[in-house]
Order: sequence, then C-alpha cells, then structure tokens
Amino acid sequence: MTETLSPLPLIELAPQAFAAVHALHGAVEQAAAAAGLEPLLLELVRLRCSQVNGCTYCVGLHTGAAREAGESDQRLEALAAWRTSGVLFTDRERAALALAEAVTRLPDHAEGERAQRAARAVLSDAEAAFVAWAATVVNTYNRIAVSSRPVAAVGL
Repeated sequence: MTETLSPLPLIELAPQAFAAVHALHGAVEQAAAAAGLEPLLLELVRLRCSQVNGCTYCVGLHTGAAREAGESDQRLEALAAWRTSGVLFTDRERAALALAEAVTRLPDHAEGERAQRAARAVLSDAEAAFVAWAATVVNTYNRIAVSSRPVAAVGL
C-alpha cells in the first residue's frame, strides 16, 4: 500500500526565509510599478509561470487576482496557448510572456537570448528586467507551494 506523506512544512520550518521571499516580492512590485509595468501584465506573467510549473494553488490565486484586476475570461482561458491565440494578446504582453517562460524554463542560451531580444524590442530595459524578476519570484513561490503539498511515498 502507498502511504501519503504529510506536506513538507517549508514555511513553518523556515519563516525567515519565506519572509525574505515575500519582501523580495514587495520590492519587485514597487520597482516594476516605478518602471511603468502594468499590474495586470505582471499578473499574467505570474499566472503563466504558475501554469508552466504546474502549481495548482498559484494558478488559482493568480487567475482570481487577474479577474479582480479586470482580465477577461476569454484571455485567461487562452493564456496557456497564448502563442497561437491570434490577436488576444498585445505585442508587449507576448514579449513579456515569452521572457517569463524563458526565465521559468531556463532554455538554451540562444532561445533565452531570442526571448530577451524580443522583449527589449517592445519593453524598456527596466520593464524587461522586472518581468524577469517577477517571473523569478513567482517561480520561487511555485516551488514552495509544489514542494509543500502531499506526495505519495512509494514503497514505505
């Protein structure tokens, strides 16, 4: 019989580390706003990274936040397939999503450079940097959430 392990309590065991991640999130939010990045664009970035990482908790969280910020159900439903969604996403959004995916997936150097070049063609350097920072932070949150959920213990 397969026994279910209790979640790994990352936050409870290291609250200072989690507080540092949360502080980083706040610093990135403030700097991104100062650089001119729209809050909804950052929410789409967070949601897409969470989809790529398979973090159910964060997908739900960021879908709700995007809806609250005024995002349409049509665009939310199409986000996972944004590359083939036609004109649903602006060039700016497409560039930010591609850069966020590159930060999340850590592609080979050439692919990462293409994503960065495309982003910097429609975003300022500061905006592109804060899209990358937002992706980095949400990837950290995703890994905390995914690692903290119960997993089946094989052979125990």
